[in-house]
Amino acid sequence: MARPVTVLDKTAVLNALFAEWESIDDVLGGLADADWQTSTALPGWSVRDVVAHVVGTESMLLGVGTPEADIDVSTLEHVRNDIGVLNERWVRTLRSLSAGELLNRFRSVTAERRRALAAMSDDEWNTVSATPAGPDTYGRFMRVRIFDCWLHEHDIRDAVDRPATDATGVGPDFALDEMATSMGFVVGKLGGAPDGSRVSIVLTGPLGRTINVAVDAGRGSVVDDFGDADMTATITLDALLFARLAGGRQPLDHDAITYGGDSAVARRVVERLNYVI
Repeated sequence: MARPVTVLDKTAVLNALFAEWESIDDVLGGLADADWQTSTALPGWSVRDVVAHVVGTESMLLGVGTPEADIDVSTLEHVRNDIGVLNERWVRTLRSLSAGELLNRFRSVTAERRRALAAMSDDEWNTVSATPAGPDTYGRFMRVRIFDCWLHEHDIRDAVDRPATDATGVGPDFALDEMATSMGFVVGKLGGAPDGSRVSIVLTGPLGRTINVAVDAGRGSVVDDFGDADMTATITLDALLFARLAGGRQPLDHDAITYGGDSAVARRVVERLNYVI
């Protein structure tokens, strides 16, 4: 059976992606030079390194070749795979820029990406190619970019203690949409929920929503509801905590999460929630 593809409205996705870049720009524009050196939750990376990573990714999507680094970055403890090698080469290369220069680089590369994305035809937008989530449309790839940039916005905010005054918006909604698509894999495969499991992940806070996962024949699927079947487990946590745990941004504290039903399954799912590369 052919793998289903994700068809997303181009205008809606791009508006959300552009809004996310603007949110990052807003927080960066208010930082002192010292803030850029603050360590983040990502091992080995400061605030400026997170920005350099975003700049590098958007540059690669414009067709810019990945620069060589000054060392063999694969030997660094926090570099765990080939994607990490590419990311680290950008990070180390861009460390030669001042904070102001790096901010200008961020602004120029995202402006160029805006123009390129706006000019993309619907056929190009819906063409299936390689994405971080496997073969899918370019539109799906851009939803992944929203998710990635949103996580990095909060990496920066957490590091400099500048939480968002309003965590809602189209960017976070698309980011959580993207996360939701992976919860069948997380619950059924990583979490090992047995056949017949009906697991609800209840996200609280301004970004609250419920993600329902049904496990049948060894496979988890995200569903609207469970029909006549009984729920077997619930996991209730703040939406931002959910994102941080999925991205490996902070240690797991079971006391910050409420479990219902089969708590052993629910806790195992949470313990294996970090699915992000």
